[in-house]
Amino acid sequence: MVQRSLHEKLRVAILFGGRSGEHDVSIASAMSVIDTLNRQRYDPLPVYLDQQGNWIPHTTPHNAQKGIIGSATDPFPLLAHQTDIAFPVLHGTHGEDGAIQGLLEMMDVPYVGPGVVASATGMDKAVFKQIMQAHGFPILPWILVTSKQLSDSADRVVERIEAAVSYPVFTKPANLGSSVGISRCNNQTELIAGLEEACCYDHRIVVEQGIRPRELEIAILGNDDPQASTIGEIRPKAAFYSYAAKYVSDDSELLIPAPLDVQLAQQAQKLAIDAYRAIDCAGMARVDLFLSLTDDQLYVNEINTIPGFTEISMYPQLWTASGIGYSELLDQLIALGLERHHEKKTLKRTYQYAPTI
Repeated sequence: MVQRSLHEKLRVAILFGGRSGEHDVSIASAMSVIDTLNRQRYDPLPVYLDQQGNWIPHTTPHNAQKGIIGSATDPFPLLAHQTDIAFPVLHGTHGEDGAIQGLLEMMDVPYVGPGVVASATGMDKAVFKQIMQAHGFPILPWILVTSKQLSDSADRVVERIEAAVSYPVFTKPANLGSSVGISRCNNQTELIAGLEEACCYDHRIVVEQGIRPRELEIAILGNDDPQASTIGEIRPKAAFYSYAAKYVSDDSELLIPAPLDVQLAQQAQKLAIDAYRAIDCAGMARVDLFLSLTDDQLYVNEINTIPGFTEISMYPQLWTASGIGYSELLDQLIALGLERHHEKKTLKRTYQYAPTI
C-alpha cells in the first residue's frame, strides 16, 4: 500500500471490464463509480481489463465503451506502487468469483468488497445453494447437471430433472450473473434449449424450480456488524428479471421500499444478514430473496458480491432510500476495505516451532 500523508488523496484503482459475459455491465458500473467518487478525497485510477486479460490503465469507461483503448501494462507495479486501494467493479467470472481478490491478497493490496471465499461462493450458484442448505436456510428445489452429462445423454438429463422439479423451471449457468444465460422453461423443448444456452457460459448448470414469487432485494453493508438496507422489490413486465430488463429496457417496476408488513420485512432483513455472514461476506453484497405468492414463504435466491453500480442499479438505490447517498456509500465501502486490510495486517504470517522439553 502506498504511504500518504493525512492531506493527500487516496489513489483508488477502479478495475473494470474483464473476461466475462458481464463485460459491458462492468463498464457501465465503473462509469457511475468514477463519476461519483469525491475528487477532494480520492484520485481515481481507471484500469480497464480487456476480454483477453490485458490490463490497460488510464482508459476511462467512457473511452472503453467507445473502443478508445490505451496500451497494456504489467499490473503488479501498477497496483503495488501506485494504488492505495483497489475497487473491483468486475462483474461475473474472473472478477466477482474470487480470482481478482486472490491476486490482490497475494500482492497485499487493500480492496473493496468481499474476500476470496465469499466471492467464490457467491458466484457459484451450486456451491452457494449447498451452503444455504447446510445452514438450514430456505431455498427452492434444484438440481445440478453438467454439459458432459447433457452431451452424453440429453434424454437421461431431462429425465433426472423432471423427477426432481416440475415445470416451469429455470436453467442457469452456475458461474455468472446479471441473468446472462438464464432461461425460463415451461416444457421439455424449452428445457433442452435452456440447457444448451446455459452451456454456452458454463460447464455446470443449475436447474431450479420455478414459482410465482415476489422478487425482493436487500443491500448489505459492513464487515463484522453488517447492516441491511430498506427492502426493494422488482416487478418485471417479462416472465422474469432478465438481462434486458436490468440493463436495456426501462419497463420493470422498481418499488423502494417494497410494500411489506413490518414483521415480514424484519424477517427478510435478518435472513439476508444471516446468509451474508454464512459465506463470510465483508464490505458489501446484495442479497436476493423470493417471496412466494402462494404462502408468503421466503427463499434465499442468491448473493451478489459485486452488485451493479449503475445509476439505476438496486444496490446504490436501496442505500439512497436508506439515507446513505451514492458518494457517501463509496466513502464507506472504501473505509471498510481499508479497515479489513488493517485487521489482516495484525495477524501473524510466520511461525517458529518451539518444542516443549
